Amino acid sequence: QVQLIESGGGLVQAGGSLRLSCAASGLAFRTCAMGWFRQAPGKEREFVAAISWSGNSIYYPDSIKGRFSISRDNAENTVYLQMASLKPDDTAVYYCAAQRAYDRDNFYYKPNDYEYWGQGTQVTVSS
Repeated sequence: QVQLIESGGGLVQAGGSLRLSCAASGLAFRTCAMGWFRQAPGKEREFVAAISWSGNSIYYPDSIKGRFSISRDNAENTVYLQMASLKPDDTAVYYCAAQRAYDRDNFYYKPNDYEYWGQGTQVTVSS
């Protein structure tokens, strides 16, 4: 049974930082591309960051670049999202996603490209 369990969310003031973790089990994490998405109330799920299973390829949307950083520890089956300079607009439920990849440097940024999803962790940024 595949499980992706996010943690690290919470309430933070604008300008603050948070580090999200996603622990994976039940899948070959070392050969999965990983991604982070977020969804605010009334909005569509939005791409935040992606990383290939090699860790060599990383991708962010322009709205995130320079503030968030994705990383992974294949020995711990965990992917991280370090968030800094948080804004109230970053308030959302953050989801971790996994997709088996045949190329070590593949990454994905569309929700439909991912097969496995976590339950999400709430991030609230107060002004």
